Amino acid sequence: MNIGEIFSLSCALCWAVAVIMFKRSGETLPPYQLNLIKNLICAPLLVATAIAFEGASLPALSEQEWLIVIVSGIGGIAIADTWYFRALNLMGASRTGITASLYSPFVIVLSAIWLGERLGGWQYLGFVLVLAGIMLVHYRRQRRDVNLVALEKGILYAAGSVLLMAASVVMVKPVLEGEGFFWSVSIRMVAGLAGMMLLLGVGSRWQQTRVLLAQPQPWRTICVASFLGTYLAMVLWLAGYKYTDASIASILNETAAAFIVLFAWLFLKEPLEKQKMVGMLLTLAGVFIVLTW
Repeated sequence: MNIGEIFSLSCALCWAVAVIMFKRSGETLPPYQLNLIKNLICAPLLVATAIAFEGASLPALSEQEWLIVIVSGIGGIAIADTWYFRALNLMGASRTGITASLYSPFVIVLSAIWLGERLGGWQYLGFVLVLAGIMLVHYRRQRRDVNLVALEKGILYAAGSVLLMAASVVMVKPVLEGEGFFWSVSIRMVAGLAGMMLLLGVGSRWQQTRVLLAQPQPWRTICVASFLGTYLAMVLWLAGYKYTDASIASILNETAAAFIVLFAWLFLKEPLEKQKMVGMLLTLAGVFIVLTW
């Protein structure tokens, strides 16, 4: 297992822990405000890390590379993360985590189109197992604890979120492979945060945000979750893509789904029925096949 694969697995674990904490935070903060706050917390950390490791000079990116990093940040952070938190509120952590397993098939297809990456037949079998796990978890008989309309909306938000995440990371991978990794990550974050700040003026978001921030919030949980899920997990996530194929990194990221289902059962008391367990095992089996063959 190379360093890129280790980064990708470590990212999955950090993200799973953060998702459980974000689920708790989402009980008092709407998705947009929660996403905005976590990005406000982590953007300075990323910039400080870039300065510490790479100096105060920005990387010499071309105009096209700047555009790619900015679009990747707006799509993958401002929009995708907000949709992910909305899915968490609608259908819970375990279902959202399993639906997010669509991420690797999305990355595989986009990597084949944009980066020319290819996987073998056994590895494609792994994706079939991952998708089977998703279908099993969402089997109709398991909907009794979630409203059907909320479940359908949650699945759409989660699937749309991971599609945007997949597109944003595949497009930015060539930039990350160049010089100035931490600065590229930081610029991506700042672009996503800037997009969210611009949206504050839409509707009543600004007034709603002021009211929410004036109320008591679980700030310790939000700060720890933001550090793990936005700062640390994002650095590990993008480092995995820098040092290994996007297709392989995306599959290793899928282990987060298994961790989320387990942690949701342990800490959020979400039910762990046999079908969820089988779906989780199918996901892990798919990951194992891809790594082994």
